[in-house]
Amino acid sequence: MVLDELGTPIVLAPMAGGPSTPELAAAVSEAGGLGFVAAGYLPAAELAARVKSTRALTAATFGVNLFYPSTPSPTDRFLTYVDDLGREFPVGEPRYDSDDWDAKLTLLESDPVAVVSTTFGCPSPAEITRLHVVGTEVWVTITTVAEARAAAAAGADVLIAQGSEAGGHRGSFVDDPTEDTADPLTLLALLQLVREAVVVPVVAAGGIATGAGIAAALAAGAAAAQLGTAFLRCPEAGTAPFIRAAITADTPTMLTRAFTGRRARGLRNRFMLEHTDAPVAYPEIHYATGPLRAAARAAGNAEEVNLWAGQAHSLAAELPAGELVRRLSADTKSALERALSLRIQGY
Repeated sequence: MVLDELGTPIVLAPMAGGPSTPELAAAVSEAGGLGFVAAGYLPAAELAARVKSTRALTAATFGVNLFYPSTPSPTDRFLTYVDDLGREFPVGEPRYDSDDWDAKLTLLESDPVAVVSTTFGCPSPAEITRLHVVGTEVWVTITTVAEARAAAAAGADVLIAQGSEAGGHRGSFVDDPTEDTADPLTLLALLQLVREAVVVPVVAAGGIATGAGIAAALAAGAAAAQLGTAFLRCPEAGTAPFIRAAITADTPTMLTRAFTGRRARGLRNRFMLEHTDAPVAYPEIHYATGPLRAAARAAGNAEEVNLWAGQAHSLAAELPAGELVRRLSADTKSALERALSLRIQGY
């Protein structure tokens, strides 16, 4: 299993839409962790090019993350919202697509990588078997115990337990608006519940930014920790300069559907606060808000663009990715040694 072969229990979160680059994935893998190439929003041909670029940068193991296709949303669910946005902002066509799922799966059969992870859903047992046949492990992002059981039953090799602290999109199989009044599970609660429910190895994700945080996840039963926001300020990341600056502040985060029609955590800004009524309609709203987000990025306007970040975002360090992995690894070891020392002392 890939987890057993890592030099350090650190996994790079796949951050689609800009921050994820071949350089970042390669640097994390070179330092002993597991880098990921984010395939979300990319056509299969572009994914193939990024996999090729990553292989040119490292001979180490890395993975690819895919967005599992959602169900098309009825137009009456989102047209009013998009029309209202269009009175103030440039908007695009709200449309559905499968994020090139079938073509990407075929590509990764013909050009296998060590790990394929999924977000927004679990592949079918037949799809998992297709990847297993070519020697690829399948990791599935889950946010509930029910999802963990379903992924384990489908044949997933590893579960990525994403707590509510995590930045970016919630990896839930279904974005259910009826659950908005319920508190999503935090990482520590989710880890404990999942470890009791299934025997599949678990990678912890959500709000982890330090060696002490990684050590805590390992102590709670995780086999490794997945970090994303912690790498946003690395020079290898494709993070926009104004976003690099924004995440250093103590700005609160919140969950929103305003930008994409699917719940995601980001730095609280004016657009999010003014559109708390955004409907569940992914990827339709993602495509509709594309022009307004592009305009905000071009202008360096942090109030009208998605600033995906986890709750511990202000701890992100401005370091080369390899150096950050090595520092986190050393700090994790120190934290675990301190914990063991306290146990030996009787605490």
